[in-house]
Amino acid sequence: MFSLIRKDFFLQKNLFLIYIVMLLFFPLLVKSPVFVGFIFSLSFIVSAYSFDEKDNINILLNSLPYTRKEIVSSKYIGALLFTLIFISVMYVGDVVLNGNNALFLWKETLLIIGLVMIAMSFLFPFLYKFKMQYLNTAMVALIVIYVLTISFFIKNLNDVIRELIRKFLTLQEIQIYFFAILTILILYIGSWLLSIRIYDRKVF
Repeated sequence: MFSLIRKDFFLQKNLFLIYIVMLLFFPLLVKSPVFVGFIFSLSFIVSAYSFDEKDNINILLNSLPYTRKEIVSSKYIGALLFTLIFISVMYVGDVVLNGNNALFLWKETLLIIGLVMIAMSFLFPFLYKFKMQYLNTAMVALIVIYVLTISFFIKNLNDVIRELIRKFLTLQEIQIYFFAILTILILYIGSWLLSIRIYDRKVF
């Protein structure tokens, strides 16, 4: 199964190197490690999936000695591995540039991993059920809903989101972190099982 993860890496090795260089210097570009880590991780993971669809690799993969469960599982495990690599690079860049005053803390790490897991919990089943072209349509629809929401219903939505992130990063109660981690794990595993079920029923 890890050969499938290596395949995702080698198909995008040039993009991966560009991301690594940019993330090393992220403190010079922007002061929000959570936003940077989340966007870069999400972009790389979805891009890896799109390579499979564009090159019709699924037909080839299903002719090789991999089970469909392994093919799907490689995406979920790969998503976590790539996110951890990007976070590690960001941490190194932050320490090098900021030294002892590094801004990148374990809470930011947890938040990035959690946000990526939540996003992929919804995206992977959607991508396995439909195709990338429908994802673009869904993204446009979400942007329209977001614009309508901040225009007519919750005009300070951006401030609300920033405040929620600030509160999360200042929380001291370990029980809340434990509850949040457990909830996200259940969501991620449920999505994993759902994607396997969807992929099992596909015909290539």
